Amino acid sequence: MTIDTQKIIEIDRQNVFHASTHLKQHAHGESPARIITGAQGIRIQDSLGNEFIDGFAGLYCVNIGYGRTEMAEAIYEQAKQLAYYHTYVGHTTEGMASLSERIVKLAGQGMSKVYYGMSGSDANETQLKLVWYYNNILGRKEKKKVISRDRGYHGSSIASGSMTGLPVFHAHFDLPLERIKHTVAPVYYRRPDDAMSELEFSRYCAQKLEEMILAEGPDTVAAMIGEPVLGTGGIVPPPQGYWAEIRKVLDKYDILLIADEVVCGFGRLGVDFGSQYYEMKPDLITVAKGLTSAYQPLSGVIVGERVWQVLEQGTDTYGAIGHGYTYSGHPMGIASAIANLNIIERENLTANARDTGAYLQQRMQETFGQHPLVGEARGIGLLAALEFSSDRSKRQHFDPNLKVGAQISAACLEEGLIARAMPHGDILGFAPPLVVTRGEVDDIVARAERAVNKVTDKLISSGAWQAK
Repeated sequence: MTIDTQKIIEIDRQNVFHASTHLKQHAHGESPARIITGAQGIRIQDSLGNEFIDGFAGLYCVNIGYGRTEMAEAIYEQAKQLAYYHTYVGHTTEGMASLSERIVKLAGQGMSKVYYGMSGSDANETQLKLVWYYNNILGRKEKKKVISRDRGYHGSSIASGSMTGLPVFHAHFDLPLERIKHTVAPVYYRRPDDAMSELEFSRYCAQKLEEMILAEGPDTVAAMIGEPVLGTGGIVPPPQGYWAEIRKVLDKYDILLIADEVVCGFGRLGVDFGSQYYEMKPDLITVAKGLTSAYQPLSGVIVGERVWQVLEQGTDTYGAIGHGYTYSGHPMGIASAIANLNIIERENLTANARDTGAYLQQRMQETFGQHPLVGEARGIGLLAALEFSSDRSKRQHFDPNLKVGAQISAACLEEGLIARAMPHGDILGFAPPLVVTRGEVDDIVARAERAVNKVTDKLISSGAWQAK
């Protein structure tokens, strides 16, 4: 089918409100637009016949790659049998029961039950309600504050957007909510003292957390939420010993830990869950993206046994829990998740993320570790980032007006590679599908290198920067 690209884009500009977009510029045709028409493996195509390697798996989510007919068939078969029924008052399906059992076993760590939603944002809204409900049941009416971290990402709704620690998600939306606090981000590259070891920096982060808890009052702090690896805040693995130090503080003050596994869950780090890799010992876990590889919307709140026992007490006292979504446990989302996990298991994609991910990290270090424009090349598994610096020896930022990260992302696109300009500095992020091969990693790194070199030459020739 031939698409009239300009006509469709004009209709879009007149009628669609896009996420994370300069609204006026899009509506008035001042910024580019693209119609995506197809995808296969790690590549997508647009209406003009251009093909791109998707080095970011959509938004970290298309883990099994595009164009999986097995997924389409599973969704179609479910739609023919039962397109929808609600999950209120004990209604279930065979798929939801078996999927939940599977998720609980994969997650381990004392997890007990799964509650379903449609997105990571709504799952983290559920988490906040459960934390508050939990403490009300225990008679701790003041223990309601939740500590997140600067640069953390937990969604963009009211509560989840408050827990997100990125200014763009707060500015002009009257966020964050008063009960949500933010402690320092575990970004070793931005440590306050060059002489600090990773372990010393981890202890510094834990000290800052404890200082905040004491300042707020331990009897008012209910939970902490954190991604095993910071995602949208710059793709930052935690420094050595970080989660062990944090866990000590939380245990000391009886504070729950929510592991936001929306990005890391289901194999991206080369293990089933990032919280397992870092031994976080969470009380609650949030999942989404990798649960269905985005073939259908589905999220989950995995509730640990410690919390579940208290929730049971609550319904003994107060009756049925007053929380529910129309589409919780949607049969087509459930069917998609089951088919997705089958593919991940059968094709051993978690192991591929571990092994090919290690190769990706190696190639990134070889190519960019000493590049004059790159302050740090970092990552774990199939998550990687390049942070650009005007003076790499001093870890200095570029002038934000130069938009170095955005320039390099655009240059990558010219090379047929989608890599994401992250919203907290001049950082370029990579999160390819878990099906990526070593040969495709070489291609991704080569295209990124050409893009980085192109922008480096442009900055030098324009006089905007001198290599140091």
